[in-house]
Amino acid sequence: MRQLPTHNQMRRDARDKALTRDSWKIFQIMSEFVEGFQELADLSPSVSIFGSARFTPDHPYYKHSEDISRLLSDSGFAVVSGGGPGVMEAANKGAFSGKSASVGLNIKLPNEQSGNPYQDISLNFKYFFARKVMFVKYASAYVVMPGGFGTLDEMAEVLTLVQTGKSRQLPIILFGTQFWGGLLEWFEQSLIPTGTISPEDMNLFQVTDDPQFVVDTIFDFYEGVELDRISDDSQLMIDL
Repeated sequence: MRQLPTHNQMRRDARDKALTRDSWKIFQIMSEFVEGFQELADLSPSVSIFGSARFTPDHPYYKHSEDISRLLSDSGFAVVSGGGPGVMEAANKGAFSGKSASVGLNIKLPNEQSGNPYQDISLNFKYFFARKVMFVKYASAYVVMPGGFGTLDEMAEVLTLVQTGKSRQLPIILFGTQFWGGLLEWFEQSLIPTGTISPEDMNLFQVTDDPQFVVDTIFDFYEGVELDRISDDSQLMIDL
């Protein structure tokens, strides 16, 4: 008579299946890192721009994102965005019409994400964490436009890397004083008094409403440094 598998045997079989499935995921993750490193290793000095996917082309923040990206591109900086609609499209569009590369780090999402047509270099990711590494690893500066949870996540990631010394200090510029005002007030009135951040942590970033200020701030930060040196140095930012 055929015997039913024991409880321990069933657990071992389930564990083996899970390990096999996870092993294949490791190869998928590795392939995303390898492709990203290969495509972006020779990228000229670049600026990563984050922001909401929900802004339409007639929205002021869309237009500001496009203006900032065009100014950066014409100044010699490649622009890296999420490759989707909204601010990401505006960033790619501005760079695409400029002198430097427009890079889109695309990711598959159920609703909002669809690739925009303004990408000189287009990479596709399944895993958010692999994509986030590419945003950070080769960037010479960060521009954070108004956005939702995803934008807040990217901003917190960058600030944490700089605050903890995992990244060298770089220009981090929040665009939209009215939009970010409430959050920054909460930083000052809640986080600093409770000791969860230090008062000097407020110096890790700047806030503006002026696209030209973004470009000037980045150039002021790197005054006296050749643009190709910026690209070389930025690759030392994180422990990868």
